[in-house]
Amino acid sequence: MAGIRITGMASGLPPNIVDQLMDAERIPVKQMEEKRTEKDEKLKLVTELETKVNDITKNLGELTSNGGFTDKKFVTSDNTVVDGALDPATAVPGNYSLEVVQLAEKPAAISNGFPDKDKTQIGVGYIKFETEEGEKEVYINGKNSTLDGVAKQINSANVGLKAQVLEDRKDKENPFKLLVSGLGTGDDKQITFPKIYLLDGDQDMYFDQSRASKNAKVKVDGFEIELPENKSTSIIPGVTLDLKSAAPGKVINMTVKENLEVISGKVKSFVDAYNAALAFIQKQHQLQPGAKGGNPSLGPLGGDGLLRTIESSLRSTLLNPVNGVQSPVTRISELGITFNRNGTLDFSQDKFNKVLNANPQGVAAFFRGDGFSTGFVANVKRMVTNLTNGQFGGIANRKKGLDSQIKQINSRIDTKERQLERKEDSLRKKFADLETKMSEMQAQQAKFAAMSRQGG
Repeated sequence: MAGIRITGMASGLPPNIVDQLMDAERIPVKQMEEKRTEKDEKLKLVTELETKVNDITKNLGELTSNGGFTDKKFVTSDNTVVDGALDPATAVPGNYSLEVVQLAEKPAAISNGFPDKDKTQIGVGYIKFETEEGEKEVYINGKNSTLDGVAKQINSANVGLKAQVLEDRKDKENPFKLLVSGLGTGDDKQITFPKIYLLDGDQDMYFDQSRASKNAKVKVDGFEIELPENKSTSIIPGVTLDLKSAAPGKVINMTVKENLEVISGKVKSFVDAYNAALAFIQKQHQLQPGAKGGNPSLGPLGGDGLLRTIESSLRSTLLNPVNGVQSPVTRISELGITFNRNGTLDFSQDKFNKVLNANPQGVAAFFRGDGFSTGFVANVKRMVTNLTNGQFGGIANRKKGLDSQIKQINSRIDTKERQLERKEDSLRKKFADLETKMSEMQAQQAKFAAMSRQGG
């Protein structure tokens, strides 16, 4: 009995014996957690795939918008003389010519010069103007009858006139002048600038020069016409022309044509979105390096029936003819969109532009159909809806299934954790009781050993 040794715990068991036992008990929990991680990863991938499939219609929708296949552009041979902005929906493709003989001008008058703009008082009185709407009168008070003050009072009188102070350095002693102009151009916007009646000023003011309003003059295909403004929507259908400068004798050539770059760019966006979904599926079917040097394996969704269904739907929608459209184009391949050996799409912009340029209405009809049930766009949208619909779509159902499985695993883990918690408490109590008893026995043994030595 004298040879009993106490190592670690009184019982001689490892101090972490309970932890070791619980680690073994938790193996099923770890297995369930690994299963949950696997399901979580699959759910994330299915959600990512759903986004990519939905992106197909997001990009495709641009082809059926107001500007989808009515994108046109306006080209002018000299935008410093004539520029323009078009409405793609109403502009008519064609070639046009225009000569700007004269720009439309506003009526205006400029005063004599003053040494300053904010000190010299002009006086009190009235300035009267004859306009198309009759006589207009602006009262000038004596509190602020400088050039700046008069300009502000004219502008705030709301009589269809605009006033501003200019600095003309031709007259260095009296460089400041008041310029008053009408708001509109054309013969119908005439304004007569009479004498100014102002009293008690430091210096008299009068209109030194005036200019009548006038129409713009242009020649369209050799015929001269007059316009009230320097903008016109009547010369080229669907185009607002902006006359920038007069250039008598210079013919400006203008063209309205299909903007092939924009339209083909929208189609390419659709192809890119389609390829993103196809490439995602293909990656899942490919062998991928195993974790920590393990054997290669398919992606988490590799071989999944859902992916095969989606891939089949994507391919058949593009390969099948589009029926019920008033167009000579019936297959997307006729527009330069074809499957390659990798299983994704190639897009020949040259072929697309050639067909579009030859028959833009036919290409538009192929994509749009009746806008509801027929047409390539309607077919693709219907396919995407069947896959992603929250009630019956295959992707939505798979997400619901995975989410349900994850919840079930979480529930089993919670139940098992509660059981393990109770078991751990029980084990710790038992080992604590064992340690207490073993300690008491060792204490008794030590006592007997001491008594034995004393008796010897």
